[in-house]
Amino acid sequence: MLYYLYEYLTNHGIDIPGLHLLKYISFRAAMAVLLSLVIALVYGKRIINFLRNKQMGELVRDLGLQGQKQKEGTPTMGGFIIIFATIIPVLLFTRITNVYIVLLLVSMVWMGAIGFIDDYLKKIKKNKDGLSGIFKIIGQVGLGLIVGVTMYFHPDITIKRKYADAQFVNRNNAAQNFAPAQKETISTVPFMKNNEFDYSKILFWMNEEQQNEWAWVVFIPLVIFIVTAVSNGANITDGIDGLASGTSVVILGTLALFAYLSGNIIFADYLNIMFLPNMGETTIFAVALIGATIGFFWYNTYPAQVFMGDTGSLMLGGVIAVLAIILRKELLIPVLCGIFLIENLSVMLQVAVFKYRKRKYGIEYAQNNRLFKMSPLHHHYQLDGFHESKIVNRMIILGVMLAIICLITLKIR
Repeated sequence: MLYYLYEYLTNHGIDIPGLHLLKYISFRAAMAVLLSLVIALVYGKRIINFLRNKQMGELVRDLGLQGQKQKEGTPTMGGFIIIFATIIPVLLFTRITNVYIVLLLVSMVWMGAIGFIDDYLKKIKKNKDGLSGIFKIIGQVGLGLIVGVTMYFHPDITIKRKYADAQFVNRNNAAQNFAPAQKETISTVPFMKNNEFDYSKILFWMNEEQQNEWAWVVFIPLVIFIVTAVSNGANITDGIDGLASGTSVVILGTLALFAYLSGNIIFADYLNIMFLPNMGETTIFAVALIGATIGFFWYNTYPAQVFMGDTGSLMLGGVIAVLAIILRKELLIPVLCGIFLIENLSVMLQVAVFKYRKRKYGIEYAQNNRLFKMSPLHHHYQLDGFHESKIVNRMIILGVMLAIICLITLKIR
């Protein structure tokens, strides 16, 4: 919004000192992260008090975990803090007509709404199961469909490849090193020399023209799968104080850097990576979300004053998935979102091993010989005697290590 004000005043010959800074993505990103952080810190307490007054406290099931019942009544639906603190700076500092910004805002509101319905049914309607799993899946598939169709058909979503014979970095005219913008269903393959993969090539039995025509058959279902998997992964990770919010900040920070580099033609030229036109604006969205999540983390660290609930966890996972997809970095998700992945896998393995042992040795043996003491994995470590804070801090450290590995892919190919 402020960017359009700058454009309007400049076009009408009105020069206000300092206003020209709004044309720089770096300045707008810095202002966005500061504003989102301040909003989350200042208004977060008020939202927590509001939720407490409305008796939106967490109903804790007794799982035998130390200190668990002490969390009974802690306000949930704290994801509102993150959403509120993100949307305001995004509306102020981004070019809100940018297709990527619109897509990210839709993703945030869409997944936040699904999480809110789930939390609402649990807290207001006293339905302990909340929103039925099938309806959650329908919501996630719906968002994946919106993202996939937009990515495939929208004319402003393009890429520019660097010419193979470009020999040098030219800061004055980096555009000459890049081919014209194209619409393609390609992604970045980490650690590979020719690190691009075209999803249309999966249809290998077709000729090239047919592959391009039917590429959506592969691309859109893959987008749906990624959105569903990552949002569920974040939801499962949100089990102890600060875990989902802390690890999400690390992931979002990495994606914000990728967005800035991919959306800047000079850095894209220097790093020999795909240039994604119009992508720079997503840096502002990503850092605004980082500031809002850090502000929420202030109140969510042990002992938590508020839980994000499904309103926050499903939203964070969905937005992270969409960010990775639009940045053509979705193949990095198993590494970058490694914490979400291992939490998800721990649940799947626990169930699979239990069913196998139950069928082979009987129910008593299966109950006494589980793969993990409890799943998701963070509960296993709790029962192993680790304090919540130690589990969260060590998983954040592991997340930082995985993020560094992802950043290394910019040079190791």
